[in-house]
Amino acid sequence: MSETSKISPSAIWIRRWLILVGLMVYAMILIGGATRLTDSGLSITEWNPVSGALPPLSESAWQVEFAKYQQTAEYQFVNQGMSLAEFQKIFWWEWGHRFFGRMIGLVAVAGFAFFAIRRWLTKRLTWHLVALIGLGGLQGAIGWWMVASGIGETTRVDVAPYRLMTHFTLALLIIAYVAWLWHDLGAKARPMVPDMARTVAVLLLVAIFLQMAAGALVAGLDAGRSYNDWPLMAGEVIPSHYLEDGLGVRSLFEGRAATQFNHRLLAYLIWAGSLVSAWAFRNTPLRLDFRWLAMLVTLQAVWGILTLVHAAPMNLALVHQGLGVIVTLAAVRLVWRSRGVPSERLPA
Repeated sequence: MSETSKISPSAIWIRRWLILVGLMVYAMILIGGATRLTDSGLSITEWNPVSGALPPLSESAWQVEFAKYQQTAEYQFVNQGMSLAEFQKIFWWEWGHRFFGRMIGLVAVAGFAFFAIRRWLTKRLTWHLVALIGLGGLQGAIGWWMVASGIGETTRVDVAPYRLMTHFTLALLIIAYVAWLWHDLGAKARPMVPDMARTVAVLLLVAIFLQMAAGALVAGLDAGRSYNDWPLMAGEVIPSHYLEDGLGVRSLFEGRAATQFNHRLLAYLIWAGSLVSAWAFRNTPLRLDFRWLAMLVTLQAVWGILTLVHAAPMNLALVHQGLGVIVTLAAVRLVWRSRGVPSERLPA
């Protein structure tokens, strides 16, 4: 009997819906990355969840939107003299990002309503899906909170790095949640594994989440374009400006040298940890999962170095971000698979 045949028809359709939602969230992450890399995030200065679904439809409407953007610090200090046509290019990136977010919300709510009407949802799954949709709504609010940091009475010409990190990390949490639910609804049994394998799997996932958050902080500070030699940083093992004057300990989160160095260091630790784990658990049922994770981490590390030495151009940076999400999902799968019965606890 095939694995699929063991799953109820309702679970099959819910899993398909979760795949669709997951793919849309993945695309949304990439669109968000492109929006950031093209400096388009501040082009829409208001948050109108309903009326904002329509773009400007006339010349006068475009002029109104352009006039609002001209009041921002980004326009006044960076894009002074920008033409309407140039404004439209960045506007479409931000509008597309917001519109796609609305589409994800529509697909999520419509799917949930359909499954509820068909009585396909257990009480436990209902709460999980309500939580998932709630996180999606929170993500929209955090997205505006992020954009608002560069609008109004401020001299900031970009969104606040902390808020960008929060926005990205929540997107990562959402896609990880989708993946976990998809696995839960499958019929595949989880293997019996050693306690140590379970612990290491969780540690790798936590480290990867921290690394992805650190990467978002680097992106928010444009730190990836500050030091572009490797393996040294400006010819130094540890950059001499690791702690910047005026920032002190805050350099760990706000300094370009410190955040990039920390991102590099954590990458090395995860890389080494994944390779050692693949070897250490080579004789366990999770050997292929650890190997796949190690291979993906290796690919991500190599691509990260390539992106760095080329000063993070849009094409390389987007692939780096996309690979990072795939690495995270591989770690989520590893943790899910490790949740089987620990072999040490099995009766003799």
